[in-house]
Amino acid sequence: MKKSLFIILAAAGILGTGCKKYLNVNKDPNDPVDVQEALLLAPIEQNVSDNVQGGNASINLQNYVQNIAPNQANPGLWNYQSFNIDFDGDWYNFYVVCLNNLNILNTKAEADGKWNYAGIAKILSAYTLGTATDFWGDIPFSKAFNKTNYLVAYDSQESIYDTIQTLLTNGIADIDKNSSVTPGGDDYLYNGNMASWRKAAWALKARYFIHLTKAPGHTATVQADSALIALQNGMAANGDDLAFAYSGNTGAENIWDLTFSAVTTYVLNQTLVNNLKTRNDPRLTYIVKPAVNTGVDSGRRIGSPLEDLNNYSYPNSFYTAAASSNYIMTYSECLFIKAEALLLTSGFAAAQPVYANAIKSNMARMGIDTSAAAVIIFVNSRVLTASNALQYIMEEKAMANLFNPETFTDWRRTTFPALTKVDGAVSDIPRRLLYPESEILTNAQPQQTAKLTDRVWWDAQ
Repeated sequence: MKKSLFIILAAAGILGTGCKKYLNVNKDPNDPVDVQEALLLAPIEQNVSDNVQGGNASINLQNYVQNIAPNQANPGLWNYQSFNIDFDGDWYNFYVVCLNNLNILNTKAEADGKWNYAGIAKILSAYTLGTATDFWGDIPFSKAFNKTNYLVAYDSQESIYDTIQTLLTNGIADIDKNSSVTPGGDDYLYNGNMASWRKAAWALKARYFIHLTKAPGHTATVQADSALIALQNGMAANGDDLAFAYSGNTGAENIWDLTFSAVTTYVLNQTLVNNLKTRNDPRLTYIVKPAVNTGVDSGRRIGSPLEDLNNYSYPNSFYTAAASSNYIMTYSECLFIKAEALLLTSGFAAAQPVYANAIKSNMARMGIDTSAAAVIIFVNSRVLTASNALQYIMEEKAMANLFNPETFTDWRRTTFPALTKVDGAVSDIPRRLLYPESEILTNAQPQQTAKLTDRVWWDAQ
């Protein structure tokens, strides 16, 4: 299933040669200039899963929100020591591997009148662009793919957010054109189900509306109302989740399985494991494996003395088996967004039933019987009040969004889940990523002086 874009493009070139190829002495048959949409979509989707939702930048953030911990001594990215060069690969993957190829897919699909492909390209571009701006703040986009310009000014994050909403609106409009050409097996995310793609686009709209509750020039209740309106057309059940399904075969393993594989030193963080244990969370055994050496659920505290890796817990199979799905956005997240929006517009009592259903939908996705006594007791122990509502909504959303960079965004804009600096921290907890050295050297811009602890535009005090 996991196809290399190089292999696909090469295959397309071979298939495109004809019986008169001896006349085309100035054409390289293995360097095609045109590739079908169906051959572009599959590797793009896999790269979005691997390099945007689950790439190295996202792994950094899992250290920051204390879901994972390497069994390595300080200093390192885990205690907030980072350098611009550390993010060269992420920037390349976002722009060259994902956004550039999505731009190619969209341009070709529009020219060919294959509007479903164009709609998907715009939706995935919006998600990739949204993730990038939440990582870095101001970034290039409006002129990023103009090949005559090598020095490209950055768009403001505020304008990027406008672009995200425009891409999603136009993506939905493309789908609504009811093109006769629909993806099938080349669409690893929804297998060509365009109704599901439409719901995903509306769900993403709600995500990016709710991000701006504290942004300069924006009002929390207006953003909440916008999110609620979008959610009316968004995901309606767990089956609507935007998730990449891996086969688990060699070369097609879940990206988080690779993160915790034997060739790395990553284990679960003590903060995550202790939160699950302290709360008597029914998801504990679904998320955490007992440590091999002790049989105890035990996470590592960053900065603590090094121990045998088998003294620590690894994730259980739901998120990190080779064939596990990688969740980009879920119905559970939609419910948590709705709960937060209702809290802002109507108060905690209105948010309570939606919030409770959000917890249960996440548990049901993991295979937990939500009618079990342990689940009922847990949900009843986490009832919203006027004083705890935002905290509880964000804490439960973070657990439901495990290994999703969205948790880092939510922490920055709400302060929940509450975090303290790791042992041996060289700074406060980061609030963004550094611009890559490759970009500083080739496209110098004033924004590139930003430090890890600087705030992006929407991250208002």
